[in-house]
Amino acid sequence: MKTKSSPSIDLIFRALSDRTRLRILNLLRTGELCVCDLVSVLDVPQPTASRHLAYLRRAGLVLARKDGLWHYYRLSSARTSFHKKLLECLAECTEVAPVLAKDEKCLRSTARSNCCD
Repeated sequence: MKTKSSPSIDLIFRALSDRTRLRILNLLRTGELCVCDLVSVLDVPQPTASRHLAYLRRAGLVLARKDGLWHYYRLSSARTSFHKKLLECLAECTEVAPVLAKDEKCLRSTARSNCCD
Protein backbone atom coordinates (compact mmCIF):
# COMPACT_ATOMS: atom_id res chain seq x y z
CA MET A 1 0.00 0.00 0.00
CA LYS A 2 1.34 3.40 -0.96
CA THR A 3 1.43 6.02 1.76
CA LYS A 4 1.87 9.70 1.24
CA SER A 5 5.54 9.42 2.25
CA SER A 6 6.40 6.39 0.11
CA PRO A 7 6.85 6.71 -3.64
CA SER A 8 5.06 4.32 -5.94
CA ILE A 9 6.83 1.18 -7.12
CA ASP A 10 6.53 2.28 -10.75
CA LEU A 11 8.26 5.61 -9.96
CA ILE A 12 11.11 3.74 -8.27
CA PHE A 13 11.54 1.39 -11.22
CA ARG A 14 11.46 4.31 -13.67
CA ALA A 15 14.17 5.98 -11.58
CA LEU A 16 16.28 2.84 -11.86
CA SER A 17 15.70 2.47 -15.60
CA ASP A 18 18.08 5.28 -16.55
CA ARG A 19 21.81 4.57 -16.90
CA THR A 20 22.89 7.96 -15.51
CA ARG A 21 20.66 7.57 -12.46
CA LEU A 22 22.08 4.09 -11.83
CA ARG A 23 25.58 5.53 -12.05
CA ILE A 24 24.65 8.26 -9.56
CA LEU A 25 23.13 5.77 -7.13
CA ASN A 26 26.20 3.57 -7.37
CA LEU A 27 28.53 6.49 -6.67
CA LEU A 28 26.42 7.50 -3.67
CA ARG A 29 26.98 4.05 -2.18
CA THR A 30 30.45 5.38 -1.25
CA GLY A 31 28.85 8.10 0.88
CA GLU A 32 27.67 11.67 0.58
CA LEU A 33 28.88 13.57 -2.48
CA CYS A 34 28.61 17.11 -3.72
CA VAL A 35 26.90 17.57 -7.07
CA CYS A 36 30.22 18.87 -8.44
CA ASP A 37 31.83 15.49 -7.66
CA LEU A 38 29.09 13.70 -9.57
CA VAL A 39 29.43 16.08 -12.52
CA SER A 40 33.17 15.44 -12.62
CA VAL A 41 32.95 11.64 -12.56
CA LEU A 42 29.94 11.31 -14.85
CA ASP A 43 31.22 13.96 -17.26
CA VAL A 44 27.78 15.52 -17.63
CA PRO A 45 26.65 19.15 -17.36
CA GLN A 46 25.54 20.27 -13.90
CA PRO A 47 21.89 20.78 -14.97
CA THR A 48 21.77 17.21 -16.25
CA ALA A 49 23.11 15.82 -12.97
CA SER A 50 20.69 18.00 -10.98
CA ARG A 51 17.71 16.85 -13.06
CA HIS A 52 18.58 13.19 -12.44
CA LEU A 53 19.16 13.85 -8.74
CA ALA A 54 15.74 15.51 -8.48
CA TYR A 55 14.15 12.43 -10.06
CA LEU A 56 15.95 10.18 -7.58
CA ARG A 57 14.76 12.39 -4.71
CA ARG A 58 11.14 12.14 -5.90
CA ALA A 59 11.55 8.37 -5.99
CA GLY A 60 12.73 8.43 -2.37
CA LEU A 61 16.13 6.94 -3.22
CA VAL A 62 18.30 10.00 -2.49
CA LEU A 63 18.39 12.66 0.21
CA ALA A 64 19.88 16.11 -0.19
CA ARG A 65 21.19 18.83 2.05
CA LYS A 66 22.36 22.31 1.23
CA ASP A 67 25.50 23.81 2.70
CA GLY A 68 26.05 27.36 1.52
CA LEU A 69 25.91 27.32 -2.27
CA TRP A 70 26.45 23.57 -2.61
CA HIS A 71 24.10 20.63 -2.54
CA TYR A 72 25.21 17.30 -1.11
CA TYR A 73 23.49 14.01 -1.83
CA ARG A 74 23.41 10.62 -0.17
CA LEU A 75 21.41 7.43 -0.49
CA SER A 76 18.33 7.36 1.66
CA SER A 77 18.21 4.58 4.22
CA ALA A 78 16.10 1.59 3.28
CA ARG A 79 12.64 2.05 4.79
CA THR A 80 11.17 -1.20 3.48
CA SER A 81 12.45 -4.67 2.65
CA PHE A 82 11.84 -3.82 -1.03
CA HIS A 83 14.09 -0.76 -0.77
CA LYS A 84 16.74 -2.81 1.07
CA LYS A 85 16.72 -5.42 -1.73
CA LEU A 86 17.12 -2.69 -4.36
CA LEU A 87 20.20 -1.36 -2.57
CA GLU A 88 21.61 -4.89 -2.33
CA CYS A 89 20.97 -5.40 -6.04
CA LEU A 90 22.72 -2.13 -6.85
CA ALA A 91 25.78 -3.30 -4.92
CA GLU A 92 25.96 -6.38 -7.16
CA CYS A 93 25.62 -4.44 -10.42
CA THR A 94 29.30 -3.54 -10.68
CA GLU A 95 30.02 -7.15 -11.67
CA VAL A 96 27.83 -6.90 -14.78
CA ALA A 97 28.10 -3.19 -15.58
CA PRO A 98 31.76 -2.22 -16.06
CA VAL A 99 30.92 1.50 -16.24
CA LEU A 100 29.91 1.40 -12.57
CA ALA A 101 33.27 -0.01 -11.51
CA LYS A 102 34.98 2.55 -13.76
CA ASP A 103 33.03 5.37 -12.07
CA GLU A 104 34.04 4.14 -8.62
CA LYS A 105 37.69 4.00 -9.68
CA CYS A 106 37.47 7.50 -11.14
CA LEU A 107 35.94 8.84 -7.93
CA ARG A 108 38.70 7.27 -5.82
CA SER A 109 41.52 8.43 -8.08
CA THR A 110 40.28 11.93 -8.78
CA ALA A 111 41.21 14.53 -6.25
CA ARG A 112 37.96 15.95 -4.97
CA SER A 113 37.24 19.21 -6.70
CA ASN A 114 37.58 22.39 -4.72
CA CYS A 115 34.27 23.72 -5.95
CA CYS A 116 32.57 23.14 -2.64
CA ASP A 117 35.35 24.25 -0.28
